[in-house]
Amino acid sequence: NDAPTLADFVAIACGACHNVGLRNDGTVATWGRSSDGQRNDAPTLAGAVAIACGARHSVGLRNDGTVVTWGDVTDNQRNDAPTSAGFVAIACGCWHSVALRNDGTVVTWGEDFQGQRNDAP
Repeated sequence: NDAPTLADFVAIACGACHNVGLRNDGTVATWGRSSDGQRNDAPTLAGAVAIACGARHSVGLRNDGTVVTWGDVTDNQRNDAPTSAGFVAIACGCWHSVALRNDGTVVTWGEDFQGQRNDAP
């Protein structure tokens, strides 16, 4: 069992075979499988306020409104992630992710096999 034993988590998320925990100090812990970098590629995330997991990738939202991604890149779960600031919420599907901007617009990236990206409002 490689789960962290600390008791200072404020949020948790799970992918297919990996987990992410957000600590109250804004740092992130990962545990579970790491065949696609779900753990090994995890950033040293300071100032995180939200986390989300897809099947084999994860997303973090920093308190400055920027988005950080790690894990699998097979379906552009990381490569197409937004690089600007101004985001207030994040979510993940199996192979895609969504971020909400502070102006109410939505940004999507990753797999688009069934319109997960192109059909966004």
